Amino acid sequence: MTHCAIITGGADGIGWACAQALAAAGHRVALLDLNGGKAIERAVALGPEHLGLACDVTDEQAVAAAVQQVGAALGPIRVLVNNAGIGDVNLPTLDQTGAHFRKMLDVNLTGAFLVARAAARAMTDHGQGGAMVNMASIAALTGLARRNGYGAAKAGIVALTRSLACEWAAQGIRVNAVAPGYVRTELVAKLIEDGLLDVAAIERRCPMGRLIEPSEIAAAVAFLCSPAASAITGATLTVDAGWMAFGAPGDAS
Repeated sequence: MTHCAIITGGADGIGWACAQALAAAGHRVALLDLNGGKAIERAVALGPEHLGLACDVTDEQAVAAAVQQVGAALGPIRVLVNNAGIGDVNLPTLDQTGAHFRKMLDVNLTGAFLVARAAARAMTDHGQGGAMVNMASIAALTGLARRNGYGAAKAGIVALTRSLACEWAAQGIRVNAVAPGYVRTELVAKLIEDGLLDVAAIERRCPMGRLIEPSEIAAAVAFLCSPAASAITGATLTVDAGWMAFGAPGDAS
């Protein structure tokens, strides 16, 4: 084992894929998730060197306590993957509430800030620096109708990433973001199964003509956390099968 990596929202989907990729790369992994029971189950599946914890990323004290517990159990924290988040509702703007908008920002953006701050303190204390990857989205980079709160929060992630990267570079902490396109998570698979997502339309719009696998997002995250990305900080890497590159009218594929 090499270093300790924290992954928020690590019990499912992209977070779980990231946990598996970083464990395979030799990291001791701490999975933080609102569903603490499932986080523990996932950690057990990875092996005895790993840890699962319940954590609400919007709770400032809970975040600080969790990061402290991880450091005590697994050693110096060198990697953070800020993945915890919630999806938006597909309602017309005039039907959306202020409470819903604030929740989008609180979980998807403020939560990332709180965990990044706590992890940076730990990285600074042990003096070895580290790498952080924040989970953005193509919703941060383009306009998606009705996705107001989610898009605003993810755009905030991109700006936060740049700001933290500039501030913490002197401490040897690199901060980057990954902006996924449409990923074939269990949640998306269920939406397709229930007829709530037109996967054929998404595939036609995408130059590569397909959804992205969680493991492909995890591979990009693992790269950004690795020495191979030692000169990369403040960047947002789109992993979207060409979605953002395509600008012509009609379908791409």
